[in-house]
Amino acid sequence: MIVFNTTKALQSALQPLRAEGKTIGLVPTMGALHAGHASLVKRSVEENDCTVVSVFVNPTQFNDPTDLQNYPRTLEADCQLLESLHADFVFAPTVEEAYPEPDTRQFSYPPIDTVMEGARRPGHFNGVCQIVSKLFMWVQPTRAYFGEKDFQQIAVIRAMVSDQGFNLELRPCPIVREESGLALSSRNALLTEAERNTAVCISQALKTSVEYAKNHTVAETHDLVVGALNATAGLEVEYFEIVDGISLQPVASWEASDYIVGCITVYCGQRPVRLIDNIKYKG
Repeated sequence: MIVFNTTKALQSALQPLRAEGKTIGLVPTMGALHAGHASLVKRSVEENDCTVVSVFVNPTQFNDPTDLQNYPRTLEADCQLLESLHADFVFAPTVEEAYPEPDTRQFSYPPIDTVMEGARRPGHFNGVCQIVSKLFMWVQPTRAYFGEKDFQQIAVIRAMVSDQGFNLELRPCPIVREESGLALSSRNALLTEAERNTAVCISQALKTSVEYAKNHTVAETHDLVVGALNATAGLEVEYFEIVDGISLQPVASWEASDYIVGCITVYCGQRPVRLIDNIKYKG
């Protein structure tokens, strides 16, 4: 496995592989890797001749400077894990390498990027599209792998791929959970052991709501989840939206769509740590 810090060196290594017709998988990450990331890398290694993993905490997608500062950075441990997973290349640029000059490009895909995360984190998805489009241009992957925990992000990137005409396949991959049910996240590293135990209530409430939804309305299901979590000491729901899985617009009834997903963001602990999760009700 080779670690690159510059786009020039990365592209020099990839160019001959492309010339030979080799397939290239890309796994974009912000580091602090866990078993969820590992599942993406394993799939890429299985499906491609070469796998590139980017490790870069992208500043343009953070609208909270404290969140950016506190985001865990564990490059040495990340590289050890990636080598054990048989990744071929790691791309770990500096901010100056990724953004030699300010990126003034604007990406807008309403209504997909204006609800939920888009409504509460202004500029977040524009920053995501800035860095992911750069990675797509630098790597020119055959396939790119993203975890479904970031459900809305995948929808936005899909829209960006279509809009920008990138010739690649998006590969969404299922959420990986701890045995307790807690969705794996790099942000989990910021939780104390007690807070991790509390955070398990998020996935438990979502799981319970799937059965509850069979005999109750969308509004009742929404209120069950929010009520249960807000009644739990140490948790505060920022939003819980039950939406069409394609348009990401809220649904008023279970008959409104054949594909319905519940997307949630919850603050956990004293700091607090912002955790996201989702669950499928239909589709």
